[in-house]
Amino acid sequence: MLSDAPDSAYVAAGASIADSAEALYAEAELIVKVKEILPAEFGFLRAEHVIFTNIHAAADRVQLDRLLEVGLTAIAAEETHEFGSPNSVLAGEVGALEGARLVLAPHGGSGRHFMAHYGAPAAKALVIGLGGVGRGALRTLLGLGLSVVGLDVSPGAQREAMLTWHKQEFQAFDISALAAHLDDADLVVNCVLWDKQRKDHLITRKMLKRMRPGAVIADISCDPAGAIETTRATKWEDPVYEVEGIRHFCVDNIPGAAPATASAGYAEALLPFVTQIAEHGPIRACRQNRWLARGLTCAGGELILEEAGRFQNRPFTPLAGFLKRHAAA
Repeated sequence: MLSDAPDSAYVAAGASIADSAEALYAEAELIVKVKEILPAEFGFLRAEHVIFTNIHAAADRVQLDRLLEVGLTAIAAEETHEFGSPNSVLAGEVGALEGARLVLAPHGGSGRHFMAHYGAPAAKALVIGLGGVGRGALRTLLGLGLSVVGLDVSPGAQREAMLTWHKQEFQAFDISALAAHLDDADLVVNCVLWDKQRKDHLITRKMLKRMRPGAVIADISCDPAGAIETTRATKWEDPVYEVEGIRHFCVDNIPGAAPATASAGYAEALLPFVTQIAEHGPIRACRQNRWLARGLTCAGGELILEEAGRFQNRPFTPLAGFLKRHAAA
């Protein structure tokens, strides 16, 4: 699963290389991927398949319908990370770097340098959320020399960040201080994962009008109409759009900019799960590992993932009841 490894390296390690995706699906039982199941793959699916990948079923009803129709077992890899996605820090680092680049004048930014020089202050960045993604963003921004304000609901996260970066131009506050720091920020980096059921926002469209000309929003979490009301996902080919004069960088696969590193982190995190599924089967493996069980999306045409059921307003079987019913599996 390493993006910079040639086919010959896989063969040397004992793997077989399929001629096509269709051939792979025809021969394999356990399918491990990075992306969701794409429409081009729908026709290859069989009931015997066990799918382990980033499914994001709640936001993709078409894909979920197909998984349920086929009756296969699917486990969402994005739900299985005990300490957050293995590439969340990478997303924070790269996303913040792109945000800092967009602050420069040739890209339409305020024209402030990322370091203080000649009496002119460094660009000011606002980082919302100080978890894994936020810590990655802080590492990049403070390493470059920006002046940074971090916001979080957790006093512990604020305190930890302040202790880590006490020698840098950094302050941390409760999220309630957002309004006090939004107006003069050159860059806002959102690292908060927003509940899909919520209808409110941390930054509304109306609030954009208060921001300084040339300001940038880098929404690393990239929840459409989530913490940032005006967020919509973009791709690296066309990563930036503008709303109310504020440029938005909302690439939904930021680690894809560093695939060699990202794939190494992803493979390292998923390998123990893959081994457990292969040795014990998906249902027994889920009973043994509560983090793997968190990602159990569907099996035998039955929807299990609560988030998808509630978000799409469709019936689902609670996880505990499903595993109890299949205790002998």
